[in-house]
Amino acid sequence: MTTSPTASGHTNLGKHTSLMASGTAVSRILGFVKGSLLVYAIGMTGGAADAFALGNTLPNILYLLIAGGVLNAVLVPQVVRAYQRTDGQGDDYVNRLLTLGTVALAVLTAILTLAAPVFVAIYSNLGDPALTGLAVLFAYWCLPQVLFYGVYTLIGQVLNARGSFGPLMWAPVVNNLVSMAGLGVYLAVFGSFNANKDVIADPTTWSGGQVALLAGTATLGVVAQAFVLFIPLYRSGFRYLPRWGFRGVGLGRAGQVASWTFAGLVVGQLGILVVTNVASAVNSTPDAGLGVAGNAVYSYAFLVFMLPHSLVTVSLLTALFTGLSAKAAVGDVAAVRDELSFGLRTVGLFTVFATAVIAVLAYPFARVLQFSASPADISALATVIVVMILGLPAFGAWSMAQRVFYAYEDARSMLPIQIGMALVVVAGSLLGQALLSPKYWVAGAGAAMTLSYGVGAVVALWMQRRRLEGFGAGRVLRLYVRVGVAAGVAAGAGWAVVHLIGGLPDTGFGRAALICAVVGLLMTAIYAGLLKVMRVSELDDLLRPLLRRVGRSA
Repeated sequence: MTTSPTASGHTNLGKHTSLMASGTAVSRILGFVKGSLLVYAIGMTGGAADAFALGNTLPNILYLLIAGGVLNAVLVPQVVRAYQRTDGQGDDYVNRLLTLGTVALAVLTAILTLAAPVFVAIYSNLGDPALTGLAVLFAYWCLPQVLFYGVYTLIGQVLNARGSFGPLMWAPVVNNLVSMAGLGVYLAVFGSFNANKDVIADPTTWSGGQVALLAGTATLGVVAQAFVLFIPLYRSGFRYLPRWGFRGVGLGRAGQVASWTFAGLVVGQLGILVVTNVASAVNSTPDAGLGVAGNAVYSYAFLVFMLPHSLVTVSLLTALFTGLSAKAAVGDVAAVRDELSFGLRTVGLFTVFATAVIAVLAYPFARVLQFSASPADISALATVIVVMILGLPAFGAWSMAQRVFYAYEDARSMLPIQIGMALVVVAGSLLGQALLSPKYWVAGAGAAMTLSYGVGAVVALWMQRRRLEGFGAGRVLRLYVRVGVAAGVAAGAGWAVVHLIGGLPDTGFGRAALICAVVGLLMTAIYAGLLKVMRVSELDDLLRPLLRRVGRSA
């Protein structure tokens, strides 16, 4: 008997979002601890740090390019439609999807791993052959992650379609714990960066065991992240049985959506390709060395950028997407319109404030995250964080609009938008490289990405407004203006306190943590108070699940 997915009203949505956000919060906290241990082990700027950042980022880039977006765009609508079938064959259809997806991912991963030297050459411009060789070794160990990221996505989306949202967000906790254990062993065996700075910075001194321990445990974490999802999948009542034969099960439509999604991702990756090349090219300039932002700084800044997006936006959109797909499948335009408006307003309420807080606390926050980094490294990281975080609200709106395209299985209409966004990133990154000092090349690329999110959000929402005959754009805009004013006032007060205390790059860990806590609470109180005065009802929508949970535990 086929199990139907859970209906997604706003009450259940709040519960699901709260559950996912809590898992994401724990995962992100552990992720930052892992990042701090990594910097303690191999540093944050310089050749070795950039080589590992490149090798460990390649599987993410290639997975998102070739499989990730396609799976997310295709799988959820297809699984939702499978569970709406009246012939009782929903589980059989899903088994066929899982079989096809896993086999395709395994073949793809093998090809990508063998081609590691090619991808390192494409995505970097390190200059030093020894440094390039080290990056290739890291890539060989890390590229198998593509298969397990895919398995994680496949199983997680089936769980989501069956109404089980929490495991997908809690599984990365296991990944971080495994990776942290590996870094602990690495530090015990090979020591810290500050104790062996000259040796670690020299790519010719790295042994095979050193590379295997650092990169191998990173991959082992992704393996654990994928396989831990089999437990909740089994408990949900689903039994995976390999099924072959895909004729007549409706995969032709899925293939069309996948093709357009893949085309859009290829276009988007052109921008990422330029960004990673610009970031790695820093190592071939006279300014190369400690304190100059490269691939590793870009990776850490992007983690900070994704923190608030993951906590609320991704959790909300994941919970919304199943319902959006179901409503789009039955042609309920009014319901899709309401969900889009609700999502935009809720996401905006959080992302605008998160932008203000992180921009104000960039320096002390960078110190808390990277306790062992030098003041020059902290300055480099904070600069990139500020530039990138300014694009957070637009990125949230663009992500919300994307889900509506995917719900209608209309990846084709997004392609012109993605082309425009990629052109902005490419032109902006190259312009920054031509006009700025090498120490600001990564910041210039971050600014180009911020601008591209704005372009994507505006054009995508205009297109959705035409498709849905509106989505309450006036109400959404009024909300953004009010939260912008409240966040601006809170930011002004927070900035004054930070500079009164002294939140500079050379601030110690304890003082930086105190600044973050005091200023964060002050800005939150001012922001929430102003929203209450302005009667912003969306604040209650965002806080109600959390307050309900606190009330139950009291």
